Amino acid sequence: MIEPWDQSKWGPLSEENLRRKLMAEGYSSVVRYLYPMGTVFSDHTHSTDKKDSVLEGEFLITLEGKEFLLHAGDSIEVSAHSVHSAQVVGEKAVVSLDAVKS
Repeated sequence: MIEPWDQSKWGPLSEENLRRKLMAEGYSSVVRYLYPMGTVFSDHTHSTDKKDSVLEGEFLITLEGKEFLLHAGDSIEVSAHSVHSAQVVGEKAVVSLDAVKS
């Protein structure tokens, strides 16, 4: 379920290129977040489909009971109403782009 960055298709990983990719996939809202080391989000849901993408750091996403470790360039789709949690792991903060479709 993890979608790695495809440099041959989208160029070098950068915030601009990742934002361009997400918009091309039909995500109308893309927001940049910075999560410090130790950040934890407990189980929750969203009312819309979304995609979490990592620019820097490591983000452990637990989605419907399965763990996915996202590194720089990785993205994961989170369907509406799917129970998920997340935490920053490793020695760096996470820079993430959070994309939703309207």
